[in-house]
Amino acid sequence: MENVITIKDKRYPELLGKIGKDAPEKIYYKGNWDSEIFKNCLAVVGSRRLTSYGRKITEQLVTEIASAGVTIVSGFMYGGDEAAHKAAAEAGGRTIAVMPCGIDMIHPEYQEELYNKILENKGLIISEYEGKFPPANWTYPRRNRIVAGLSKAVLIVEAGLNSGTLITAEFAKKFGRKIFAVPGPLTSEVSKGTAQLIKEGAEVVTEARDILKDYNISLTKPNLAKPSLNIEGIEQEIINQLQKEPLEADNLARILGMSVSKIGTTLSLMQLKGFINQEGGKYYVD
Repeated sequence: MENVITIKDKRYPELLGKIGKDAPEKIYYKGNWDSEIFKNCLAVVGSRRLTSYGRKITEQLVTEIASAGVTIVSGFMYGGDEAAHKAAAEAGGRTIAVMPCGIDMIHPEYQEELYNKILENKGLIISEYEGKFPPANWTYPRRNRIVAGLSKAVLIVEAGLNSGTLITAEFAKKFGRKIFAVPGPLTSEVSKGTAQLIKEGAEVVTEARDILKDYNISLTKPNLAKPSLNIEGIEQEIINQLQKEPLEADNLARILGMSVSKIGTTLSLMQLKGFINQEGGKYYVD
């Protein structure tokens, strides 16, 4: 017998129930359904064409956010969704996967190991479709409204201008939920959508604290410690230069003989790790 929660059930997620006619009448689920998992939800979504930069950013942010007790919600597809679920599970956090298919299907099927990991960590697999209802082009945007509806805010890591990820952002706007976006290299096609969101008012995220402050959660000092033992290669060269004086990205690129795009990506990752800071266009070391 399938586990199912109806919209009239007192266990139905409160935030999801507030999206009016967009709220699903039924939610089928696998896993540990309890009220705590829905209290502080953050949707984390990104391009299926996730870059190495996007994956590193997702892992860094989600690890800290999930470890702080925030439930990570995403859509279980390869790329950005998969990276978010995986980082949350590996951090020992809880995550909710919203499926575009029937509750008895694993889609994509090659992510069965991740599917099981979510359940092992007392997470949830949910769908508005029963049995083995097949995914279709129209079920993906329908799923995205649930991802946004469950969450207090939505974090967009990477998205092209025509990415389906932006559908989740549109639902977030419709439901009055806050949108966070990660800045990326201007030369990257999958950063153009996030750049557009930032132009339209999305809040820029460079570290986990940017999001956690909206959840009234503070990171503990051990989490904020700078892991200097992990600094190596180009990161160490950048720190050596910034210890001399604050510098802009293009000046760093010239000094180190690297492209501005490569330097920009590395600087963004170093900010997320807490190695460096930025003010007035210049990067510096505390």
